[in-house]
Amino acid sequence: MGQPESEKVLVNSQAKMDVIIPAIEKDLGTLPYVIDSVRKYVQHPIGRIMVVSPDSPKIKALCKQKGCKFVNETRVLPFTKKNIHYSSKRWDRSGWLYQQLLKFNGDTLAKERYFLVIDADTILIRPHVFRTGNKTVFYYRRWSQNEYFVTYRKLMGQKRSSARSFVAHYMLFDTTKLARLKRKIEAKHNTKWYNAIIRSINKKKQFGFSEFETYGNYLHSGDPKKLVFRRCLNRSFNMNASQLSENQIQHYAKTYRSLSFHKRKVYSKRSAAARKK
Repeated sequence: MGQPESEKVLVNSQAKMDVIIPAIEKDLGTLPYVIDSVRKYVQHPIGRIMVVSPDSPKIKALCKQKGCKFVNETRVLPFTKKNIHYSSKRWDRSGWLYQQLLKFNGDTLAKERYFLVIDADTILIRPHVFRTGNKTVFYYRRWSQNEYFVTYRKLMGQKRSSARSFVAHYMLFDTTKLARLKRKIEAKHNTKWYNAIIRSINKKKQFGFSEFETYGNYLHSGDPKKLVFRRCLNRSFNMNASQLSENQIQHYAKTYRSLSFHKRKVYSKRSAAARKK
């Protein structure tokens, strides 16, 4: 099951890591807070903070202001969102899937062995450690989607091994192990890893793939003793991050580790069309 760890144990780790934040312009309301929270609460030496985004003058300006590296998402994969067709008459998840594939190729961007991926709508409000000794710390939830594991079984030829959910808004990746996972997928399916993922998804289902569940269960199936689990303790809001005062954030920090602001999430085609008017 992986190793539980006392909530009282929180030490600064010397494992250096890069940070990757996939983003779009709709994330600009939370992105500055995300960057600041990473620098404040990640208890590791940080290399580069990279914001992976479509070509956007506004995001480029923010990166310059915050001392981050802007990465045009078209440099990360040999295709774009337009090449992904994952939608129905009611919803469009093409961009959602594209962002997950961008994260899954983060090993080609990171200069450090480890890189942290964090969603552009989630801010940390308490200290986080992601490596302790020779183990990786995963922040888990009890929420997931069964379809994630249907796809995982198609990709890997085996069932999930962890009873806990790895879908927690942020995750530390080991570039060596991630590259090994992608090679395993390619060998099994005789095609590029991203083609194998796209082909394995049931396109009639909205939740067809999870990069976090796939990577987490791959590590767990290999050596669960190398994983440490801590509760995610995330609180979601349907509002902007700027609407919370510092006092309110400190209040929530007594109970939660992170806050997510999902106001930007739009998967319904009808809702998206209405916003454009």
